[in-house]
Amino acid sequence: MRHLFILNPVAGGKNSDKSAVRAEIESAIAGRGESFEIYETVGVMDAAEKVKREAIKGDQLRVYACGGDGTLSECAHGAAGFRNCAVTHYPCGTGNDFVRMFGPDAGLFHDLGALLEGTVRPIDIMDVNGRKCLNIASIGIDARVGLDVHKYSQLPLVGGAGGYVISLLVNVVKGINRPFKIRVEGEELEGKFALISACNGQYYGGGFNPTRVATPEDGALDFLIVKAVSRFTLARLIKYYASGQYAKYPEIIKYVSGRHLTVEDDSEFSVSIDGEALYTKCAKLKLIPGGVNFIYPKGCRTVSEIVKKETERV
Repeated sequence: MRHLFILNPVAGGKNSDKSAVRAEIESAIAGRGESFEIYETVGVMDAAEKVKREAIKGDQLRVYACGGDGTLSECAHGAAGFRNCAVTHYPCGTGNDFVRMFGPDAGLFHDLGALLEGTVRPIDIMDVNGRKCLNIASIGIDARVGLDVHKYSQLPLVGGAGGYVISLLVNVVKGINRPFKIRVEGEELEGKFALISACNGQYYGGGFNPTRVATPEDGALDFLIVKAVSRFTLARLIKYYASGQYAKYPEIIKYVSGRHLTVEDDSEFSVSIDGEALYTKCAKLKLIPGGVNFIYPKGCRTVSEIVKKETERV
């Protein structure tokens, strides 16, 4: 068995020191007698290409995404479809949204020893126009806000949180709603919509939790489709959407469980795929059940088990 550690040098901020992460990896793997490599990425989708090159060799390969959600997503894209390859997350980013849904077990992903002794299980993954999405794909106001944050966070005296606020204000001024033609599980919708999200996981955008029941183990996606709203309604609605309470506004937020979604417009629009941008006039999303192998740290429950336990408490 080989171990491949994909290290994103800019995860957690451009000035973050990755020498400590390297030392932690080397310490954890020492004495195991197994082949390993620490690979530092050099650009967008470099992680995906590296994983694919190594997986195609055919031997058993375990991949550890040492970065944020974008790094994990790229690694999953490269590993998808290879039965000999499994991927997991060693969180070194700022959001680390995908592992949040593991609740009290999420801390195990920060334990390299637990990851190295982890259990491999197949989980679902999305395909969006050929680009794999492990967590959440979104279209609309939230996608535009999230994808534009970097434009403003790099301005002097602004910073990350300030960049989000500026991006939100700018995009709200530009307009919340947009005309789309939507096909979801055989149903056709047409009109103006504020946002559309397809959830394989539960968290995105640094903590938004639109659904509390989505799991990458159940063979289905949670689709949330928000109809056109005013700025006042959006301000009132957003806290409920962000905390998984969409059922309180059934007249505005449509929930569908399924595997297929198509969104079209006459002009190009942005799709946020695990925080990375895709621009298209037609987004075709489909679920690939069990499409990628995932490493659960030793002692970690499945998301389905955690959701069931939380549901029983309620």
